[in-house]
Amino acid sequence: MEHPALTTNLRSLECFRAIITSGSATAAAKQLGLTQPAVSRLLGLLEASVGFELFHRRKGRLIPTEEALAFHREVDIALQSFDRVSRLARNLKNENFGVLSIVSPPSFAESILSRVISRFIVEHPGVQVSLDSQSVETARDMVTLRAVDCGFVKLPVDFPGLACETLIRAGTLCALPADHRLSQKQIVSVRDLDDEPLILLGQGRASRQQIDDAFAEAGVSMNVRVETHTVGAACAFARGGTGIAIVNEMLGVQYAGKGIALRRFSPDFVHEYGFMTSSDTPMTRVTGRFLAYCKEFFEANKQAFTIGP
Repeated sequence: MEHPALTTNLRSLECFRAIITSGSATAAAKQLGLTQPAVSRLLGLLEASVGFELFHRRKGRLIPTEEALAFHREVDIALQSFDRVSRLARNLKNENFGVLSIVSPPSFAESILSRVISRFIVEHPGVQVSLDSQSVETARDMVTLRAVDCGFVKLPVDFPGLACETLIRAGTLCALPADHRLSQKQIVSVRDLDDEPLILLGQGRASRQQIDDAFAEAGVSMNVRVETHTVGAACAFARGGTGIAIVNEMLGVQYAGKGIALRRFSPDFVHEYGFMTSSDTPMTRVTGRFLAYCKEFFEANKQAFTIGP
């Protein structure tokens, strides 16, 4: 017997997503070009189909249930995949026209990638770009489920359904307040950072584990003052005098300037970023052209992502 959820109307799912993202049935109706009674009927059909309540009704307000919030993430990815089908037909034949959907970690999207995309669309004015910033885990899911055309990820990554190509690699930096005593050194070692206030990223990730291991092997204590998730935030804390940030070089150099000193860190861990697509479907022409452009861009601008020897 067919599960009721499998008969869910696509319009009902769009309605559900619109209510979650807009915050009300009225706003969802306006967004979808429907009447409010129509939105209420579609929501009722969806709840009957899935077999559980999606919203609490309180004084005319719709408050998402815990089940609705869990359901929303999968619905959003599924609808993005459906949207991609309609884009696919337009993009398959023309590398200079269509919609290119990209997902990237926030730090990469806010620094290097914004420059790449800006230059790409100047040369390809017929291409419309949609950029989503997500965690590594969500980005991988979106690419493998083909909810987006492509994405960027920090390597290494071994995940079923992904195809990755290395684009750029660089080392590791210390970002210090410009007037810090260690700013006089060209290379800042682990031992130099004994009991210094630190600003660190990526707790639980392989790159962070490398840093933790380096301190442990050197017998140096770690005085972690701030944990953050973006290189921009880490460098801002360093610039403000909160402590010393240990950051990815290719991203850290984007924040060079007054009030901050960037020095090479020892041991100099290598950071690599790759271009990821689904291994289960061929790239569209516009995606392939974007990959080629990225390769050309990073090859031509290698020096822009390093502070030198």
